[in-house]
Amino acid sequence: MKYENIIEGKFISRPNRFIANVEIDGILEKVHVKNTGRLRELLYEGAQVYLEDHIDRMGTRKLRYSLIGVRKPNSLIPEGYMQVNIDSQAPNKVVKEAMLSGKLLPAGLSDVAYFKSEYKYGNSRLDFYAEDSLGNKMLGEVKGVTLEKDGTARFPDAPTERGIKHIEELIKAVSEGYRACIVFVIQLKGVKSFSPNYETHKEFGEALKIAREEGVDILAYDCIVTDDVLMIDRQVDVIL
Repeated sequence: MKYENIIEGKFISRPNRFIANVEIDGILEKVHVKNTGRLRELLYEGAQVYLEDHIDRMGTRKLRYSLIGVRKPNSLIPEGYMQVNIDSQAPNKVVKEAMLSGKLLPAGLSDVAYFKSEYKYGNSRLDFYAEDSLGNKMLGEVKGVTLEKDGTARFPDAPTERGIKHIEELIKAVSEGYRACIVFVIQLKGVKSFSPNYETHKEFGEALKIAREEGVDILAYDCIVTDDVLMIDRQVDVIL
C-alpha cells in the first residue's frame, strides 16, 4: 500500500491514545495517531516521525495530519534506525494485497479466488474470509506488530482478551471444517523471528500454542517500509 503527501516531524507528547503533539517545520501541531496501542518504546519526546498530510483530502476530518510511522534508532544497521510503520489499519490492507497477488498463501489454500474483509463468524467479526478455486474455505485474523527487541518481533504490547477470543473462534472454525490462520504483520524490517510477548500477556501466547496444535496456521511476515510504502516481504520464523 502507498500513502500520499508524507512529511517529517518531531514527536513531542501524546495527551491520549488518539492524539499526539508533533513539531512540524517549527510549529506545534495536533495530529491523529493511527494506533491506539501504548507504543512507549517508539513514541518518546524528540523521536523522528512521519505523517500523512490530508490537506487536499480533508472531507470531514478535524485534524490535517495522521501519524503513521517513526524511526527507531538502531546502531546495528547501516541506516542507524529502523523505519517502523504504526498504522493499525495497514496490516489488513497489505495482507489482502499479498493474498490476492499470491505472495501470501496460508496452508490449505491453493490460490485466492474470493476474499472478503470483516467476516462475521460465531460471536466475532474476523479480519477475513477467503476461498480458493478448489472450494477450500479459510478464516483469518491479522495482527500488526510494532514491538521489536533484540531482533525478535513480539505481540502484544498490552493484554488483549479480544485477541484470545479470536484465537478460540479460529480453533472452533477448524473443528467445523474451515482452514484458519493468524498472520502477524511485522511493520518493520530487520527481525529474525516472531514470538508471543509472554511477559505482557502469557495467556495469549499459550492460546497460540493450542491453536497451532489444533491446526491453525500461525504465520509472521516482515515488511518493506519506507516513508510512503508498506508491503509484505519475507516470512520469518514463528517461535512459540
